[in-house]
Amino acid sequence: MADLTMSVTRTDAVLIGGGIASATLAALLTELEPDWSIQVVEKLDGVGKESSDGWNNAGTGHSALCELNYTPQDVDGSVSPAKAININEQFQVSRQFWSYLVENDRIGDPASFIRSVPHMSFVRGIENVDYLRRRHQALTANPLFDRMEFSTEHSRLAEWAPLVSEGRPVTETIAVTRSPDGTDVDFGTLTRQLLTMASGRGTSVATGWEVVDLRRMGSDWGVMARSVDGNEVKVFRAPFVFVGAGGAALPLLQKSGIEEIRGFGGFPISGQWLRCTNPEVIERHDAKVYGKAAVGAPPMSVPHLDTRFIEGQRSLMFGPYAGWSPKFLKTGRYTDLFASVKPSNVTQMLAVAPPNLDLMTYLASQLAATGRQRFEALREYMPQARPEDWEPVIAGQRVQVIAPDADKHGVLQFGTQMITSADGSIGGMLGASPGASTSTTILLDMLTGMFPDRVDSWRGTITSMVPSWGTRLSDDPRAAHESLERTAESLGLRH
Repeated sequence: MADLTMSVTRTDAVLIGGGIASATLAALLTELEPDWSIQVVEKLDGVGKESSDGWNNAGTGHSALCELNYTPQDVDGSVSPAKAININEQFQVSRQFWSYLVENDRIGDPASFIRSVPHMSFVRGIENVDYLRRRHQALTANPLFDRMEFSTEHSRLAEWAPLVSEGRPVTETIAVTRSPDGTDVDFGTLTRQLLTMASGRGTSVATGWEVVDLRRMGSDWGVMARSVDGNEVKVFRAPFVFVGAGGAALPLLQKSGIEEIRGFGGFPISGQWLRCTNPEVIERHDAKVYGKAAVGAPPMSVPHLDTRFIEGQRSLMFGPYAGWSPKFLKTGRYTDLFASVKPSNVTQMLAVAPPNLDLMTYLASQLAATGRQRFEALREYMPQARPEDWEPVIAGQRVQVIAPDADKHGVLQFGTQMITSADGSIGGMLGASPGASTSTTILLDMLTGMFPDRVDSWRGTITSMVPSWGTRLSDDPRAAHESLERTAESLGLRH
């Protein structure tokens, strides 16, 4: 083994992790602070290979057009559209930012990372049909959703999604909604394009380096990274650090010792897809068809028959089926979960089990399911599916946030949460869906919150990138429709 070498480099910002979060932040910072030197550090040999990779993430282009878990039904039967509207607003911010990058030749052909794919919701049974009707009524009152159609007709289902219709009894009570404004996003490709752009504008990207420590060094943070061969150590010093390392964000923020991470824990959930191998079947489906989640299922396990475009190739997948592993990353270690348990969060970690027995039961049933049982779940959405046309694919890891409540008990959350230090010197993203699709909003909010003294100087640039920044498109139907039309034109989408 070669002698260990060490070097120290000072920079303006260090971004840990080479996924869509760090890539988006790097792209934003190169516009807002073009004179900054930015360092991205990634453990793997390339960027966008963990949760941002197309085969690893459970949903792409999250805009709440079809995801039923974003529109819960209240005890009185009413459907609340608030969360869905908020997620769609955030996705429109991402669309505006991507449009800006395309229009200003920062990134290349948008067809390489975003395509028009209708978003559909499909349910069966009288109660579910009534719910979907109420959901449609609640959402279409909003200009971001007003092109969504609703039908209970089998003929319309056959027109919109023939694979879902064929072989289904015409006596079955069904309902379906369809929005033509849906998209599919290849976040792996987008990540690589954003970092390529940033690399040409003052950002250095170091792959094959694992961050092993994170601590204060005077007024800076010191980020210690070790090469994958173990022969070299680099220390990056910077006054600002962002931890966008997916499941690894929790242990890295714990290493930082900031007070704001105390009490937080993580619960990892893995998954698996069925991927279609028959080109004729793939070409006959053009939609993301989402159903209702099983009782206790996490959001990443909402079943969907999903048209994807990954690295330019059209594909069709179904799932995901939930699983469990103590790893915090697909390429992580089996000790990740146990190493994350600290005196500061052990109470919260232990407290989440009793209120989440439905989740535990669901995961146990998924782990015990046979291949035949999993295929029967596909046939609920595609009655004439044939086993020889499908193959299993292992999805990525998700680490759901366990957050402390007011009584310092643990609460299992299924969204994305930002952790920022009181002095604004370090921030990190925890959690999963819908983080990738809404990352532009999340990171703009983080930056403006952590650098309040710079907001005035950034304002003009931010509004040029995101014209709706600081407003709600939902409050202005004309502005909402104009934004949808403009970004559709810039990104080559159908509208």
